Amino acid sequence: MKHALPRLAGVALGLLALAAPGARASQLVPQNLTQMVRSSDVIVMGEVAKVTDGIEHGVPYTEVTLKVKGSLKKELKEKSLYSFRQYGLLKARKMPDGRYMLPARIEGMPTWSVGEQVTTFLNKPSSHNGLTSPVGLAQGKLTMGGDKAVNGFHNQGLFKGVKLEGASLSAEEKAMLAKPHGAVASGVFLGLVKRAVKEQWVEKGVMR
Repeated sequence: MKHALPRLAGVALGLLALAAPGARASQLVPQNLTQMVRSSDVIVMGEVAKVTDGIEHGVPYTEVTLKVKGSLKKELKEKSLYSFRQYGLLKARKMPDGRYMLPARIEGMPTWSVGEQVTTFLNKPSSHNGLTSPVGLAQGKLTMGGDKAVNGFHNQGLFKGVKLEGASLSAEEKAMLAKPHGAVASGVFLGLVKRAVKEQWVEKGVMR
């Protein structure tokens, strides 16, 4: 069986910078909350309604469709469907020439499951091929379970180095920001992010 490895490798190298700015093959650069808010084009909350994959113009992609429950950055209508594409396939695909394109993964790229409740900070889609990814890859996808929110790295470094100057914080918010890792209360987390975006904390230098 022949594999389209050279072709796939070239695509992967070309898209690595898009999908994970600053990421290397052996190390994923940490992104804290300030960086995630600054870099995100969309911050959306919702339920994963559909996950499919395909190949367009030779580029393998996974398409995720969310049923929107709310948005914190860029207005999205509640209960609408919001779809985005990230690099990579769900499974191997046979090409017209008989070769197979494998589901190669970029280190740290998140996976998605139908029914999952998530909040994700998404990069702006590429103008070249429309692909995007959560900011910091799995760091920018938080799974919401019960009243807890946690990303693929157990929130390691999520609040590291985050500084808030001039913002009035509740005791719960202060306690959350002091956590080095671990799940956080979803209501407290989303409330803080909502205020940060609405009041432009990053742009005004309140959130650093």
